[in-house]
Amino acid sequence: MHEDDGLELPKSKSQLKREMSALQALGKAIVELPPKDLAKIPLPDKLAEAVAHARSINSHGARRRQMQFIGRLMRNVDPAPIQQALDAVRRTGQQSTARFHAVEHWRDRIVGEGQPALDAFLGQHPRADRQQLRRLMLNAQREAKQDKPPKSARSLFRLLRDILDGAE
Repeated sequence: MHEDDGLELPKSKSQLKREMSALQALGKAIVELPPKDLAKIPLPDKLAEAVAHARSINSHGARRRQMQFIGRLMRNVDPAPIQQALDAVRRTGQQSTARFHAVEHWRDRIVGEGQPALDAFLGQHPRADRQQLRRLMLNAQREAKQDKPPKSARSLFRLLRDILDGAE
């Protein structure tokens, strides 16, 4: 048996660099968040100030130095809660995008296919106002044929979004 079996080996220089790069990448992701999402991330005061300062810097070199400073500050912080909050924010964004695409799909399908698509939608959402949906569908189809602005298609989108959001 070796004398150092119970001891933990020190990290290699390469491993330390990978960890620092990961922390810097996490810091960069935080800096690039929209303000409403940034408010959801739990940051210590000094790190929050550094992030706010980095967001205001336009110069490439100065921003790079500030990002390195944020990486150094991240070494003294437990990155797990920050990463979890960032993942939650990203998941919310993905869900919102998926919901938007679902509404868009139904609108395009109802305007393009007409009554069969509307019947399929109403089969899944029987509480929806059939007459209002049908009126908007017919108006949107008429507007598309006459190359008019898609006012009814937008109204149909909003109504479908409200129906689908209410179903969840």
